Amino acid sequence: MNNFNPADKIQDLQYFGEFGGVNPSISDSSTYTFLSAKTMFDTFEGNAEGCYLYSRHSSPSNLYLDKAIAAMEGTEAANVSASGMGAITPTLLQLCSQGDHIVSSRTIYGGTYAFLKNFTPKFGIKTSFVDITKLEVVEAAITPNTKVIYCETVSNPLLEVADITGLAKLAIKHNLKLVVDNTFSPLSVAPAKMGADIVIHSLTKYINGSSDTVGGVVCGSREFINSLKDVNSGASMLLGPTMDSLRSASVMKNLRTLHIRMKQHSYNAMYLATKFENDGLKVVYPGLASHPSHQLYASMINPEYGFGGMMTVDVGTIDKANELMELMQDRNLGYLAVSLGFYKTLFSAPGTSTSSEIPLEEQKEMGLTDGLIRFSIGLDNDIERTYQMMKTCMVELGVL
Repeated sequence: MNNFNPADKIQDLQYFGEFGGVNPSISDSSTYTFLSAKTMFDTFEGNAEGCYLYSRHSSPSNLYLDKAIAAMEGTEAANVSASGMGAITPTLLQLCSQGDHIVSSRTIYGGTYAFLKNFTPKFGIKTSFVDITKLEVVEAAITPNTKVIYCETVSNPLLEVADITGLAKLAIKHNLKLVVDNTFSPLSVAPAKMGADIVIHSLTKYINGSSDTVGGVVCGSREFINSLKDVNSGASMLLGPTMDSLRSASVMKNLRTLHIRMKQHSYNAMYLATKFENDGLKVVYPGLASHPSHQLYASMINPEYGFGGMMTVDVGTIDKANELMELMQDRNLGYLAVSLGFYKTLFSAPGTSTSSEIPLEEQKEMGLTDGLIRFSIGLDNDIERTYQMMKTCMVELGVL
């Protein structure tokens, strides 16, 4: 890990625009012309490097971003998509067929949970949801039909930490593919360097960072990425979750500042989590020694980028959570909104928002309580001021 700094890998990529611009030119075309019919045929068959046919297949703008994110994750290749779910769903459908089985973390993004719980069974693909933090439980769930272990580096919303190295060893032992959603931990954690076969991001979140674009990416071997884009059998090609070139160019520009933003997100989150825990609040943050997987996560991260910008606070009841979030928004401390990675702090009650797809009895079993607030901590310059203002809100409502 010490010899691999993903921010340097991104910085070392140099793309000039068509007319010498310091930003790559945007390929604002859906289709491309050819000087010969044979070249068109070769391109359609995937045998003409550097030629473009149709933007659902590929475009220069998308390939620039593909290469940059593959460099960041340390994989051979990547494929951007129109959303995070547009990266997750084709990946799992590419890896699994009728009769196959997936072992998944039980605490994952609600949309992913709904896809595995409600949608893939239509295709004869079953999923077992387990406590991903217990390797013996994961291994016990593996069957002869299992093809994939799926997890998030840091789970949404409970912030459980997956032992990626341990899971990778299980995947190798049982000839499985380990797929890791690394959305919460860009730059900080490099799952591919720990043995993950495929790494996924929702580009919507930290990587883009400005809450103005929806996007996703799949990072993996050249062979797997090519299989996703195969014109006859590729799930990404045939389902069509293509990212628009203008959006790719926008994400590419924002990616250049990711290293600066992640340091500030992590610093601010660590500051607030420490202060609120000392105040007696029930805080979950991987950077705190009280987190069950603190030592594990500390061994996984690149310390330059810290423990991330996500934390939770349990204030007891949904009514109290809603009151507090509304008051904090009214005091201009952030927005009552889903998503994460924005320059302003975002907060939501995940049980009734981003995890609402998970049945209430399962939420209770995994520890997702009514009063839990998920915070995506922003880039505030004076975090002590932010802390004092948040604390005032909590005191006024009797949370503190």
